Amino acid sequence: MYVRLATPTDAPAIASIYNQGIEDRVGTFETQLRTTEAIEQWFDGRHPIVVVQQQEEIIAFASTSSYRHRECYQGIAEFSIYVERDWRGRGVGRLALQALLREAEQAGFWKVLSRIFVENMASRHLVRSLGFREVGIYERHGQLDGVWRDVVIVERLLNSTAQPSIEKASK
Repeated sequence: MYVRLATPTDAPAIASIYNQGIEDRVGTFETQLRTTEAIEQWFDGRHPIVVVQQQEEIIAFASTSSYRHRECYQGIAEFSIYVERDWRGRGVGRLALQALLREAEQAGFWKVLSRIFVENMASRHLVRSLGFREVGIYERHGQLDGVWRDVVIVERLLNSTAQPSIEKASK
C-alpha cells in the first residue's frame, strides 16, 4: 500500500469511492452521484488531493477544498476522506489523512477542518487520534433523506510557516 498525490487521471476511481460514500449515507449530505468530470474540477492547483493505492487499485482518497472565499480564510481548508467499502476499518483512512495533512501544510494552509456526522464514531476516533479537536456540534445542520442530522465540527492547526502573524503597528 502506498500514498501519493492524485492526478486528474485518478478522477474515475475517486468518483467511484465518493459515490459509495454518497450511497451509504454515512459521511456526506450529498445525494447526487458524482461524475468523473465533476471530480476533475477539484484539481485546481491549490488544494491537495491524495490517494491510497493497493497495487494498481485506488482504495481511498482524501482531499481539501475551499473553506470560505474571504481573503482572511485563504489559509484554511476543509477536508474530506473516503475509503472504498471493502477497505474500511483497516487503517487506510489514517494513511490518507496523514498524507493529506502533510500536503496541506506544504501548500501553505495553517488549519484544516471538517464536519462529521455525530454518530460516525470511526471518523471521530480517527481525527481525534491525529490531533484534531472537536469544536462543537451543529444541531439540525441539514436533512438527509428527510431526517435532520447533527454534525460535529473538527479542526486541526498545522505547523505551517504560513500562519498569520499579528504585526505591531509602526509609528
